Amino acid sequence: MSTLFQAPPYDPLRERRRKRVAAILVIAAVLAVVMFFRFRNWPYEHVVHNFFQALQSHDYEQAYGIWMHDPGWEQHPDRYKNYPLGEFERDWGPGGEWGLIKEFQIDGSVRPKNGSGVVVQVTVNRRADKARIWVEKKDKTLTFSPY
Repeated sequence: MSTLFQAPPYDPLRERRRKRVAAILVIAAVLAVVMFFRFRNWPYEHVVHNFFQALQSHDYEQAYGIWMHDPGWEQHPDRYKNYPLGEFERDWGPGGEWGLIKEFQIDGSVRPKNGSGVVVQVTVNRRADKARIWVEKKDKTLTFSPY
C-alpha cells in the first residue's frame, strides 16, 4: 500500500498519451460545433436544391409539389387556390422573373432572428441578383423570402 508521500514514478509515455487524448477530444468537440453550425440548414438547402432541379428539368408539376411540400397536390388542387399552378408557372416558368433555369447554385442560408424559417440564397443562371427562397421550418413549404 502506498501513501501520499510514496507517489508512483513519473511515466512520460503515460503523460504524453493523456495529453494526446485530451487534445483529440478538444479538436473533436470544436469540429462537432463547426459541423453543426455549417450543416444545420442543410435539410432546407436540400429542399431548395430539389426545387431548382425540378425547374431546371422543366418539371413544373414536381416543382409545384416541392413548393407546396405536397407531392400529391394533384389529388386536391383546391387546397392551393391562393397560389394555383398557373400562377406558379407564370412566376417560375420561361416567362417568369428568372426565365428558363439553365443552372443554379445554392450560395448559403441564414436563420433570421425570431423567424420561423430559413432563407436560402441561390444564384440562378449566373445572374448578379440572387433568388432568396423562404423555407418554413415546421413543414418545409417554400415561398418568396420576406427579407
